[in-house]
Amino acid sequence: MARTCRIFIENTYNHIVARGIRKEPVFRTTDDYRGYLKLLHKYKIRSECLLYGYCLMPNHVHLVLEFPLGLRSMSALMHCVNQSYALRFNIKYEMVGHLWQNRYKNFVIQKDDYVINAISYVEYNPVRAGLVLRLEDWPWSSYRSRVLGAHDIVLDSIARGQI
Repeated sequence: MARTCRIFIENTYNHIVARGIRKEPVFRTTDDYRGYLKLLHKYKIRSECLLYGYCLMPNHVHLVLEFPLGLRSMSALMHCVNQSYALRFNIKYEMVGHLWQNRYKNFVIQKDDYVINAISYVEYNPVRAGLVLRLEDWPWSSYRSRVLGAHDIVLDSIARGQI
């Protein structure tokens, strides 16, 4: 059975979710989280996309991105990041097979007003999941940079997207 086409609309934002296979952890150590962020930074520059918010959870990731160059840019970014990270993970933990469950999901955010809500939703995941009591206590999201001004090389300024 053929896959359905991915939805992409020009001049919008995308909330992307990639989940570990069988909802298993894709991050086991601090080094894993840092490694994923390094790959995300490297490939977002190559694909010329803008990252406005993110949250890395133990078994999945949430990203809020803008792709000025279109669908091909989104596909290239997610393919490179997820494939590179899976290869690194499998070598490190002496595993084989898939790390990610199915394809990543993308949800189109059409209005500028909603992008801030989407970013807040993404950043609130660790509190909702009971991993931390306060947003600023989760080191693997954009919250501390976006709201508290902490340095985060991977995050783009929301102003660049002209919101």
